[in-house]
Amino acid sequence: MAITSSAKKALRASKKKRVFNLARKNAVASITKQIRRLVSEKKLDEAKTLLPKAYTAIDKATKTHFFKKNTGSRKKSRIAALINKG
Repeated sequence: MAITSSAKKALRASKKKRVFNLARKNAVASITKQIRRLVSEKKLDEAKTLLPKAYTAIDKATKTHFFKKNTGSRKKSRIAALINKG
């Protein structure tokens, strides 16, 4: 357990950040999973309608430094390529 006051504060901060990070992670993972499922079922039109939501989730995760910039770009690129390849 944390002893110094600064360590206690750091622990409080990391618990708060963990909640936000898990929310970002789950948002990106769920929308990506939905798109992959739709592409595997050959429902490309529905997958294309979800693409802006995926971009938004990835951009928010990148903006809050959950992902590095290039990681966000790579994820967006691969999702778009998956749909176009369809």
